[in-house]
Amino acid sequence: MRVLVVGGAGYVGSFAVQELLAQGYEVVVLDSLVSGHASAVPPDAELVVADARDDEALGKVFSARRLDAVMHFAAYTVASESVLHPGRYFANNVGSAICLLNACVAHDVGLFVFSSSAAVYGAPDEMPLTEDMPIRPINPYGESKALVERLLPWYQAAHGLRYMSLRYFNAAGAAGRLGEDHRPETHLIPRVLQVALGQMEAVPIYGSEYPTVDGTCVRDYVHVVDLARAHVLALEHLAREGQSGALNLGTGQGFSNLQVVETARRVTGHPIPVRWEAQRPGDPPVLVASAQRAREVLGWQPRHTSLEEIVASAWEWHLAHPDGYPD
Repeated sequence: MRVLVVGGAGYVGSFAVQELLAQGYEVVVLDSLVSGHASAVPPDAELVVADARDDEALGKVFSARRLDAVMHFAAYTVASESVLHPGRYFANNVGSAICLLNACVAHDVGLFVFSSSAAVYGAPDEMPLTEDMPIRPINPYGESKALVERLLPWYQAAHGLRYMSLRYFNAAGAAGRLGEDHRPETHLIPRVLQVALGQMEAVPIYGSEYPTVDGTCVRDYVHVVDLARAHVLALEHLAREGQSGALNLGTGQGFSNLQVVETARRVTGHPIPVRWEAQRPGDPPVLVASAQRAREVLGWQPRHTSLEEIVASAWEWHLAHPDGYPD
């Protein structure tokens, strides 16, 4: 089976490419390299540098290769930025999905795995989150993911395209030659580690008065290796004529921003000062997943659930790659 991984030079996408190759799949990566890294793509995968919104480029990729499935990771992902630039987020995140779905229909590619997000739930009143809870995004990033999720059943009804939307929580960690390298970096764990490396003076914490254990946001951190495995399991499920749908991917454990900082202090042996900042628009206080349905449907069980293990794996990668990927 040959899989097109869109955004396969990015953080989670590159891990999915590695897992697909390990399971014997042929992989074509399509990435604009606006935020991805060519050196994150394994040499056994073909890399095509193009924007997923470029219909002509997509046509060439789909026409020149017999593709069996698409995994779609490419998106802008910073919730606070999406509040300031909603048009940019809708144009990219929704526009790229529509172009890909239309290419799938035109070239008889019937399997689609979509990288969605817990942001589709907004700021729910109950935890942990289940797939039956209302979809009520509170920022354009979450809305863009929700809009794509709403498109998918219509494509299945009209064209038989089977899909799985994977709503994952906070991807984190590293393994081997692959790690997290955003420019600029906005995610908490790599920013904390940049302070430990002496690349930042203090880690910014946005808000200290949320209704949580210590006043800072609480998130469910999922090791990126576990996320990658879930995407392959979702593809296998669809290939077996499994039912389309949406699944949460999380550990069911929530950790506050300050708990992450304290864990990183233990792992790195560095003091890691904190700098308090105002709350960011579009940040829900708590997001913690119930992944029971993913266990039932996919047989997926996260293997790396310790926050200390997740932070330690990221720290090992950042020590080996203090400047990130060479490109």
